[in-house]
Amino acid sequence: MPEYLSPGVYVEEIPSGQAPIASVSTTIAGFIGQVLLEAPVKDKNGVVENKAIKDLMPEQPGAFEQDDNGNDKKDDKGNKIPKRFELAPLNEAQLITAWARFTEKFGGFQPHNKTLAHAVYGFFNNGGNRCWVVRVEDVTDPGTVTTGGLEKFEKIDEITMVLVPGSQDTNIQNAVIDHCRRMGDRFAILDGQQKPAQFTQENIQGGTKTSDYAALYFPWIKVYDPVTKKDDYIPPSGHIAGVYALTDIERGVHKAPANVVIRGPKEAQFRLSKADQDGLNPKGINVIRQFNGNVTVWGARTLGGDANTEFKYINVRRLFLMLRESIDEGTQWVVFEPNAKPLWDKIRQNITAFLTNIWRSGALFGDTPEQAFFVKCDAELNPPEVRDLGQVITEIGVAPVKPAEFVIFRIHQWTGPGS
Repeated sequence: MPEYLSPGVYVEEIPSGQAPIASVSTTIAGFIGQVLLEAPVKDKNGVVENKAIKDLMPEQPGAFEQDDNGNDKKDDKGNKIPKRFELAPLNEAQLITAWARFTEKFGGFQPHNKTLAHAVYGFFNNGGNRCWVVRVEDVTDPGTVTTGGLEKFEKIDEITMVLVPGSQDTNIQNAVIDHCRRMGDRFAILDGQQKPAQFTQENIQGGTKTSDYAALYFPWIKVYDPVTKKDDYIPPSGHIAGVYALTDIERGVHKAPANVVIRGPKEAQFRLSKADQDGLNPKGINVIRQFNGNVTVWGARTLGGDANTEFKYINVRRLFLMLRESIDEGTQWVVFEPNAKPLWDKIRQNITAFLTNIWRSGALFGDTPEQAFFVKCDAELNPPEVRDLGQVITEIGVAPVKPAEFVIFRIHQWTGPGS
């Protein structure tokens, strides 16, 4: 309360009590991959030799190696030696905001990072605009992936999707799932087994556990590889992450990232039929299908499908992750405030305003906000014994929209009026 020590007119600004809650971004991916220290390269005669990665990194236009005196270095023929981009350090996450930035850090399409490069390129090509990439020493070792990649991602709050492109190792996929569940603000995108013995959930999923914090995609996709100058099959997860990002940007996180044509691939590795998918969709295996020549995402289930009950749809789980993180970040001002009715009223007002905007965006089901959600923070939830513990409890319920996964038209014959 201000002090008034002399006569006069005083004009005061009174805070409204509203601290607007903003929706956090849901489009930022985290990639974990490997870049070999040397790679096989064919010379003009077709002879294969291993070259060090520093020799494979792209040149920096107009930049040259310099000696200790700052002069441009020259080779034996007197030509200036081009300066090349330096390979990003091991186990350090790099912020990548465009394909060109990736090539500066990891070398682009080259033999030493084929899987990682195609995944990141597919992400940007399909609508992604921001990601983090970390290279680990051995992408086949669960311990290395965890300590060199996943633990580094724990410090990057903005990551909302986590991928280890091409990994079909059960322990690695389970580690990614555990990471996402523990963090509570991100989602795992997994690749199915490339060559399953049969098109069954057990063969495609392998030993990876089911989880509503993950989605798995099958089959792999065929793309043109600039290195071999041939078509090759690659894991779809990087492209799928781009589909997630573009769907979130254009429609919102509440829209299922499915019935979307994937940009880049020529075809799916296997042509699965509707009968094939009938046995996979309820189990949460998201099938990539081909319709009229277009490679299309034709599934929107979390890994486990029907077994995940209320979180069997990807968009519902990701919507809840977004709501949780947005409310968490947007209510930090509550900490250390007097725990009484004025605070409870402000909490209800702020969260109600936020959820009303979410409802208006079409993410919640109901003709009115009252039908779409509720926010409760009162003396019943916060009796003296709760307040004595320094806690303030708020209950929130929302009714998310769910995808029209099965569209049914009932058609009847009608002879017309008066017949």
